[in-house]
Amino acid sequence: MQNNEPISVNQDQLVSAWQQTLPTTLQEGDHAQIEPDGANPQGLRIHIEAAGRQMYTFDFQCAYVDSREVRVDLVDVERDGVSVDERTQVIQEMAQTYTRNIHECAQALHDITHEH
Repeated sequence: MQNNEPISVNQDQLVSAWQQTLPTTLQEGDHAQIEPDGANPQGLRIHIEAAGRQMYTFDFQCAYVDSREVRVDLVDVERDGVSVDERTQVIQEMAQTYTRNIHECAQALHDITHEH
């Protein structure tokens, strides 16, 4: 059930809150960079560098559907700066984990995105 209630926080505050909170949902060693989505005032661009030697980076587009729910889309996956096939099982599993982490972050930030 969606309530289609827009979030009540501006994009700069949102980016700042995500910068602080998303790293707490990721595995140790993973790094995230969050930027405003220029095309959507209720959206974010999330860049995650995976820990380890694989040199994978994941780019996600994250948009608030309402004050509780985010839609997360995988935009690109690169390995050492080169785009890779996103359909491999390893990439799919990593992308699913990061998508879950992003949803956890959105839940953690519900207090600031939901008007009481």
